[in-house]
Amino acid sequence: MLAYTYVENGKFELQEKNKPKIKEPQDAIIRVTLGSICSSDLHIKHGSVPRAIQGVTVGHEMVGIVEEIGPDVISVKPGDRVTVNVETFCGKCFFCRHGYVNNCTDPNGGWALGCLIDGGQAEYVRVPYANQGLNRIPDTVTDEQALFVGDILATGYWATRISKISEDDTVLIIGAGPTGICTLLCTMLKKPRRIIVCEKSPERILFVRKYYPEVLVTEPQNCKEVVLSNSSHGGADVVLEVAGTENTFHLAWECARPNAIVTIVALYDKPQILPLPSMYGKNLTFKTGGVDGCDCAEILKLIDEGKIDTTPLITHKFPLNEIGKAYHIFENKLEGVIKIAITGNNTI
Repeated sequence: MLAYTYVENGKFELQEKNKPKIKEPQDAIIRVTLGSICSSDLHIKHGSVPRAIQGVTVGHEMVGIVEEIGPDVISVKPGDRVTVNVETFCGKCFFCRHGYVNNCTDPNGGWALGCLIDGGQAEYVRVPYANQGLNRIPDTVTDEQALFVGDILATGYWATRISKISEDDTVLIIGAGPTGICTLLCTMLKKPRRIIVCEKSPERILFVRKYYPEVLVTEPQNCKEVVLSNSSHGGADVVLEVAGTENTFHLAWECARPNAIVTIVALYDKPQILPLPSMYGKNLTFKTGGVDGCDCAEILKLIDEGKIDTTPLITHKFPLNEIGKAYHIFENKLEGVIKIAITGNNTI
């Protein structure tokens, strides 16, 4: 089969690999029907994920059809259409039992697919702990509607859940990339008094204004002023940082009111400095990633009910044999790209 592979730092390559096989009783083999490229894949490419193994098939954002299951898999059956969770988790360890599945103590626990073990930018993928890692897609939900459930939608849902957003809050979301938009959609479910999105890209600003006109949008240089003029207590009640740069990390705590919650959703390329002397007295609560992606069933239900729609994010589609071109567009933010869907064979 074709599989997009992490060869070395700075280099991915489309290779021929053997189709995966069942290794453990809770494994499932999925025929990938639709996948996507995530910014985390770029972090691997550029060496920002030290645990990533060279030679691994990349990709952790996908949906597909169950082809084969191990003897202990009871949640799905061959022929089911399923979402694939970004995280591998056993469901039994201390962290899993408390909902912290990103910290599963299994050797391949947490983010494994496309990082430690072969992922889904391929024609087939083996999913360990399939009872926890797969969710059946309702018949009324399309592959495109379900594509982001296992990763960036799970991230947005998790981020808003741990941020404890209330209907009285002013919420600032920094970054309107794909994960930022998913975080916005999940924030809107909480019905806060006001949502402000900070973004520097003109194309993404237009995207937010087109699809979510009730949301205030500002550029970084005006962000603090806009937040102060649209909040009641000297800053945002909740800040969700989804951009992942030194400037946006600083902006996040600077725009937060005293005693606010600042949730760090982004994955950074470099260490960030927490300037505690400057922050003294703000009494901020910081919450950090990564995602505990155990809400996929609930997210699918919300999609089925028409309460979440991420299909506008899919701006491009390519077959797997053209994934190198898709990466070029995504990495360089060309052609107004938001998200790219990759079909699991050589035809669109």
